[in-house]
Amino acid sequence: MFNKIMKRGQRKPSKSSEAIEAPIPTATPPNVIVNHASRTAVATVQPAGLATVPQNTGVVEVLPLLKDVPLAERHVIFIRKAQVCCVFFDFSDTMKSAREKEIKRQTLSELVDLVQSGSCKMNEIMQEELVKMISLNIFRSLPPASHENTGSEGGDPEEDEMFMDPTWPHLQLVYELLLRYIVSSDMDTKVAKRYLDHSFVLKLLDLFDSEDLREREYLKTILHRIYGKFMVHRPFIRNAINNIFYRFIFETERFSGTGELLEIFGSIINGFALPMKEEHKLFLVRALIPLHKPKCVSTYHQHLSYCLTQFVEKDYRLADTVIKGVLKYWPITNCGKEVLFLGELEEILEVTQPAEFQRCMVPLFRQIGRSLRNSHFQVAERALFWWNNEHIVGLIADNRHFILPIIFDALEHNIHSHWNQAINGLSYNVRRMFLEMDSKLFEECQRRHEEKEAMAGGLEEQRLLTWKRLEEVADQANG
Repeated sequence: MFNKIMKRGQRKPSKSSEAIEAPIPTATPPNVIVNHASRTAVATVQPAGLATVPQNTGVVEVLPLLKDVPLAERHVIFIRKAQVCCVFFDFSDTMKSAREKEIKRQTLSELVDLVQSGSCKMNEIMQEELVKMISLNIFRSLPPASHENTGSEGGDPEEDEMFMDPTWPHLQLVYELLLRYIVSSDMDTKVAKRYLDHSFVLKLLDLFDSEDLREREYLKTILHRIYGKFMVHRPFIRNAINNIFYRFIFETERFSGTGELLEIFGSIINGFALPMKEEHKLFLVRALIPLHKPKCVSTYHQHLSYCLTQFVEKDYRLADTVIKGVLKYWPITNCGKEVLFLGELEEILEVTQPAEFQRCMVPLFRQIGRSLRNSHFQVAERALFWWNNEHIVGLIADNRHFILPIIFDALEHNIHSHWNQAINGLSYNVRRMFLEMDSKLFEECQRRHEEKEAMAGGLEEQRLLTWKRLEEVADQANG
């Protein structure tokens, strides 16, 4: 009787095309042999779950290819292969566990092909184990940043050497597997959202601080796909990115993935419905515009500029808010940053309506006047290039009675006093353009400029006389 019961327990599963429920996996699968140098011969049995899988320094047995396994058993082998991929290796030594590393790489590659082809429909247990394996591989402590290793606090991120994660041969396949899983047509979002939950998204966002550009590119694509596919996560993702920007702007000024997150937001803004929600306007004012403040703005400025332009294109009434916001963070001594800001404002003005331009033109051209007089020729040149833009010239021409009096002194200064000949010529061309627009206004501005110069000359002469009298009084007192 006992033998009959044992035989029943050893019966093979029936060959059926239906998805079978896989057994609950253990921490170390039967066909994975792990030798731990730090443990004694008798290992303590760990509870079920993959979170406790330790780093491997031994041998991993090869499992059969899924295509060679009977259909009814593929789900079980799939889970065992996922567990094989939970074993970690030391990549600091390329020769250490080379065979086992290659087995894991081949296994990951096979899982990628399987998920991409959709030849084996995954049940809930398989999806859960797959996400667990992916989480164990990608959610890790990032290596210290380059500025932390050198001990310098004010390093320029642009000058830091590009970091290449030594574990990338495995990491790339894990990210590819996650991406294929998310974009798979067989994936049911109602099931997947149990595993790709808010905790998963937060950990994914933390990884954007990786210094490896390849990893950030994968993260950007994956997060964008999650945002597009899981509508329930959208407000949470926007809020989480908001918090990352706050911490970056007001606390650390160090975050590697700012550009990638802004690139994602550029496409998100493009999909905003009108009228725009107050939440989105607050994000613009409280997060996007203050991103002009950090010293390292040049590393992500292109994406930041695109986001602001997208906001103005979506709602033209935001132009005044955006332009005045950029002016608020205008650099005083950083000429490279000022050149970037001038280019950004030009792009914003191209999509600005005349009514909105009139609301901000006075403070805007006061700043342009200061930029025109800048002794750094690239700053002055970038400001003068605005007059090559037909749309901006049209806005200026319609409001010349306000703008020319503001910048006339700067143009005259450049023509007569700037050290760079190119600036002299460009300033003369802009001056002539105003003369052709409105000769009467030009002559009035010229008259006022000459009066100012004469008054300034008189004040200078009076100042010199005052100093001369003080010197005479001092000499008499000493004598």
